[in-house]
Amino acid sequence: MTLYGGIEGGGSKWECAVGTGPDDIRDTETIPTTTPDETIDRAITFFERAKPVDAIGIGSFGPVDRNPSSSSWGHITTTPKPGWANTDIGPEVQRRLSVPVAFDTDVNAAALGEQRWGAAQGLDTFCYITIGTGIGGGGFFRKRDRRRRDILV
Repeated sequence: MTLYGGIEGGGSKWECAVGTGPDDIRDTETIPTTTPDETIDRAITFFERAKPVDAIGIGSFGPVDRNPSSSSWGHITTTPKPGWANTDIGPEVQRRLSVPVAFDTDVNAAALGEQRWGAAQGLDTFCYITIGTGIGGGGFFRKRDRRRRDILV
């Protein structure tokens, strides 16, 4: 059975979870967003204490570098949140837990969740907007390539 870990890294708190999918959450923890070192350490401790996971998905407040070929992939970049600019999250979690990590913005991660399991199931185009510590939006549209295969953008 494949266990996944998830982090919703928000400006005021991080929600961490372990499970096989949205209907089988095995463990969760809410961690206040304090300093980068303290917050990341507490998330790592949660995943070490929870069952071993096969991979972790991270949706983080931003702005973030979500380009996997970039040298700063997985980092929060020029955020106005004090102390968090240029914070390495994705590579740090990957290094410390030795698992593959997917990394994106918190709103894009939420939009993907809605498309797969929530209110946007079956939609080809939608926009997810959130207002929390910050304001953000994630867009989704499906197009087809020449062979009529779906491409999610």
